[in-house]
Amino acid sequence: MIRKGQWLRLLFIHRVLVRHDLDDIIFATHLFRPYRFILHLMPWHWWRDQTTPRAVRLRRALEDLGPIFVKFGQMLSTRPDLLPPDIAKELAYLQDRVPPFSSARARAVIEQAYGAKIGDVFAEFSDQPLASASIAQVHVARLHDGRELIIKVVRPDIAPVIRRDTDLLHTLAELAERYWPQARRLRPIEVVEEYKKTIHDELDLLREAASASQLRRNFLGSADLYIPEIHWPWTRRQVMAMERIHGIPVSDVAALRAAGVDLKRLAERGVEIFFTQVFKHNFFHADMHPGNIFVEPSGRYIAVDFGIMGALTTQDQRYLAENFLAFFRRDYRRVAELHIESGWVPAGTRVNDFEAAIRTVCEPIFERPLKDISFGQVLIRLFQTARRFDMEVQPQLVLLQKTLLNIEGLGRELYPDLDLWQTAKPFLERWMRERIGVRGFISALRKEAPQWAEILPTLPRLMHEALQRVAQPHPTSSALRLHSYRSDLRGVLRWTMVFVAGVLLGLSIALLRGWRG
Repeated sequence: MIRKGQWLRLLFIHRVLVRHDLDDIIFATHLFRPYRFILHLMPWHWWRDQTTPRAVRLRRALEDLGPIFVKFGQMLSTRPDLLPPDIAKELAYLQDRVPPFSSARARAVIEQAYGAKIGDVFAEFSDQPLASASIAQVHVARLHDGRELIIKVVRPDIAPVIRRDTDLLHTLAELAERYWPQARRLRPIEVVEEYKKTIHDELDLLREAASASQLRRNFLGSADLYIPEIHWPWTRRQVMAMERIHGIPVSDVAALRAAGVDLKRLAERGVEIFFTQVFKHNFFHADMHPGNIFVEPSGRYIAVDFGIMGALTTQDQRYLAENFLAFFRRDYRRVAELHIESGWVPAGTRVNDFEAAIRTVCEPIFERPLKDISFGQVLIRLFQTARRFDMEVQPQLVLLQKTLLNIEGLGRELYPDLDLWQTAKPFLERWMRERIGVRGFISALRKEAPQWAEILPTLPRLMHEALQRVAQPHPTSSALRLHSYRSDLRGVLRWTMVFVAGVLLGLSIALLRGWRG
């Protein structure tokens, strides 16, 4: 049930929309569309702001509504193929141009975190923020040894604001599950809980710093992606110190061209980096909007802002890779089977019907060149089709889907003829060979070898003890003794099989070492 405070928040949201002449958004929803005529009876509707563009009014309304709504606008801004151009361009300002909080409050947060005056820690500190986002803002500082840093500071008193809005979202999700038939498939409560966890994690800069360090190790020495170094002595829960980087914003295509960057190769490299993070490292940057990405003149990416990171289970990785490969091979039956095997659609779903529905959606799209196919449009069409089969939203895949759409949108901005599939296909095929083929088997053997090295020496003793138990007389009835013998014999056979498997494993490892040598 919506509490009193939440009703007040809903009224505030409506008031903000009215103030920015956006109340028609409410009356465009399915629930209020029958009452749209009321909008034309409201006095303020007669004197609407006709001078300020709608995109600017929408961006200002999201800023007024707070960080949850700013995050939503940021997500939308990365999909220019799904939005009118004017709105996509205006919402891009939300990526790093959110109104900052005062430098005095930033200094107070930093000094409280360090327990020292800023002048004692830094030789220089810029009061003018370098960038300001919904959760935090960044300042430039210089240590006494001359090193230049970026100091990220969480917005003061932001936690209660986020808690208020996410609690409201949770209440609305509960009402949706109770009264909306489609909600069971969409799983709104799980999605909101996943989002709450994600955005609350962003408030902990120690967690973000640890993620940055992990990603830096994964790409250390890479010619494709550079991750700035974290300065741990000056990093706290509300303050993070990071190496300052210098690069061209990825959205500044003119500057990239002027620097001689190969935009086609840059777009392809972005796709390769995404699939490397997801399938090789299983640890991916899940907030890849243009405000977080820069490019060196050499064409190497630089990533910042590691507050949202994602990971998948091994099972989800395999299902995703197989889905991608089957999807672009037009093997719709395999796509349908994978969705059922993974549990993404109910087990009782008829494969033939699901296959036919997927074919109906995909065939018209695949008649166009692959470079003209938008993943965003395909996903939207597939989600619409999947409603017939009670396909549930998978919260663990939401971040991945969002990141994939971001990467595609970014790549198409850099190079409109980007063929995402031609770039991704060799990577996915190689990954499948390494996981499922002979190389995957050898890799699994090498991974399990240390554990087997501990078990193998004990196998003869365990087998001897089991045989002794079989040979000893039992002071019990014949039936019980026979059952005991059978149980012990089964145990002996199991251990014998394990021993044989262990010997084979040892031989395999020896052969592998000889082959490598």
